[in-house]
Amino acid sequence: MDDPTGLGALALRRAMDVGRLTAAALMEATLARIARVNPGLNAIVALRDPAALRAEAAAADRVPVAARGPLHGLPMAVKDLVGVAGIRSTWGSPILADNVPAQDDMLAARLRAAGAILIGKTNTPEFGLGSHSYNPVHGVTGNPYAPERTAGGSSGGAAAALAARMLALADGSDMMGSLRNPAGWCNVYGFRPTYGRVPVDPVGDTFLHQLATDGPMARSIEDLALLLEVLAVPDPRLPHGRPSEPFLAALDRPAGRLRIGWLGDWGAAWPMENGILSLCRNALDDFPDATVEDVPPPFAAARLWDSWTTLRSWAVAARLGVFHADAGRRALLKPEAIWEIERGLSFSAMQVHRASVVRSEWNAVAAGLFQRFDLLALPVAQVWPFPKGWDWPKSVAGRAMDTYHRWMEVVVPASLLGLPTLAAPVGFGPQGLPMGVQLIGPRGADAAVLRAGQAWHRATDWPGRVPPAGVA
Repeated sequence: MDDPTGLGALALRRAMDVGRLTAAALMEATLARIARVNPGLNAIVALRDPAALRAEAAAADRVPVAARGPLHGLPMAVKDLVGVAGIRSTWGSPILADNVPAQDDMLAARLRAAGAILIGKTNTPEFGLGSHSYNPVHGVTGNPYAPERTAGGSSGGAAAALAARMLALADGSDMMGSLRNPAGWCNVYGFRPTYGRVPVDPVGDTFLHQLATDGPMARSIEDLALLLEVLAVPDPRLPHGRPSEPFLAALDRPAGRLRIGWLGDWGAAWPMENGILSLCRNALDDFPDATVEDVPPPFAAARLWDSWTTLRSWAVAARLGVFHADAGRRALLKPEAIWEIERGLSFSAMQVHRASVVRSEWNAVAAGLFQRFDLLALPVAQVWPFPKGWDWPKSVAGRAMDTYHRWMEVVVPASLLGLPTLAAPVGFGPQGLPMGVQLIGPRGADAAVLRAGQAWHRATDWPGRVPPAGVA
């Protein structure tokens, strides 16, 4: 077989099962591509010893077809916010620069159990804070379509590795657009599942903080569904779990006539760089078998933002407060992390309660919208991929940004409610930079959102437009 790295995960699995491809050959091609492409992008970090990887791939070829898992023989690099046994796992922080876990976190363990070969990590911002993948441990990740620009974040390394054909599948995580923004900016798909769909390790509180979730990233909807089935197996130790579903088989059913509500810039509440709204809105007009309706702002944007930033800072403080409490480690945190932690530590219980009341009110309004629409749609970002030397955009369309994440306000409506959201590519702007749209469904409607994505992918296949030759 010619270079297999351009194939998707399902195609690779089928080729291995019928003997047209071996895991060893796939690993060799993957290592060669990483050696050729990754130095210019810095998407994959902490790459394991090639000899050990070749040995694991050879062992995978000896497993009978009937005993192979759904990800058998697929090289995967795990986002560097997940602990992986035997692989340097830093969370992008100098505090954990030399951390090598003795055991896998749940996500990594599930990938291994499904047959994936874990080759290293994908780059991320420090502790996942910010939608731009740079940190003092591994450096900055570039965009395969414009390497001098950002790949987004916090799953920027994952998205760039997919777009550059170094990986066929990747895991991402998403609190405030962390897999939606990189997917849109790297011309691939990212899926934020309904909160609770993908379990995490039951460590610490498992009831209160419902903002972040892991999810799959890929170049096709079928591959998204494949990885989601591996990750979305409920764990009885967690209170918000959902039953397993056959997401891949669900794609065989037609999406049906779709009603899409376009929310745009939320009635000019959010500044947008030129060309983003028109590209995304025009793309929706091409959505197969769908009607699109422009929707006025259904809720006060300022109230959503206040609720979100309170609950987010509270969650960040709960997670990272242990580092802040130690003066030596606090000095190693980036300013944005310190700001979030100190803000979260300052809140009273009633402030958090009031923020959750606003979230509850928005949930009731959103439920009404989903009586009228199957999907709600928004751009994945308010800016085009910016120069990778920046830390974050200080202004958007002439409006100053008052926090390090204000320029990503467009992702808040879905994040606040934990709604299933597909980041789908919609093409390229005048500078050749990719952009995507968020397709948001009601809670629990993950399969329906993926079916809509499958209809879009079959009609467009934007990820099939590979990065320029010589770049990736």
